[in-house]
Amino acid sequence: MNASTTITLLKKYAADISPVVPIDLNSPTVCQLDFTAHNALLLDKDLRNTAAFAQLVYDLLAKQNATVGIGGYQENRVIYNRSTHFDSQEDKRSVHLGVDIWMPAGTLVSAPLDARVHSFQDNNHFGDYGPTIILEHELEGNTFYTLYGHLTRTSLPALWVGKPIAKGETFAQIGPFPENGDWPPHLHFQVMTDMLGQAGDFPGVCTPGQQEYYAQICLNPNLLLQSVYLD
Repeated sequence: MNASTTITLLKKYAADISPVVPIDLNSPTVCQLDFTAHNALLLDKDLRNTAAFAQLVYDLLAKQNATVGIGGYQENRVIYNRSTHFDSQEDKRSVHLGVDIWMPAGTLVSAPLDARVHSFQDNNHFGDYGPTIILEHELEGNTFYTLYGHLTRTSLPALWVGKPIAKGETFAQIGPFPENGDWPPHLHFQVMTDMLGQAGDFPGVCTPGQQEYYAQICLNPNLLLQSVYLD
């Protein structure tokens, strides 16, 4: 399905979309977090130390009197320097293709629309997604996908490919480090119009040179999240 059709349908059904996490993402307890080189607080931190990275996230939230952080779509980030997982032969992958919701481990994750399980796996590498679930959705005969990364391993055993997941149904939890790919606890949420033949995994970060290509496939997750902090 092409990007413009998906965008049109998601806007049409905006009122029918259910929250992905159990908090109002328009609440004053939510703030946007910046992980680009413009955030000087990142530049002298050892982000390979996940506990220290997690403390940095808590400090960034406290600075804005918030308990939940959100952001990252199309953000050119410096935090991926912590892992060789984002290296490529041609260029460093640094452009984020989804939205991160920085919340405590154990937070429940629910389906925004009726779905079936497309695929799932534990992408168990330092700096990777860790446990990952991809849902397939259909609106008016058109298909698109949502990806949920950095989950608990306990989110996976009850799944099977094709399993129906109802809108609003809880199907996963945000995972702790190190099982979540060794990141401070958060949900990586991404929307794709095409899986490009992949299963259980999909690029969540691309090189700057690939940004235009992936922007046509990985749509703005705020079409589903509907948070004022992402506009």
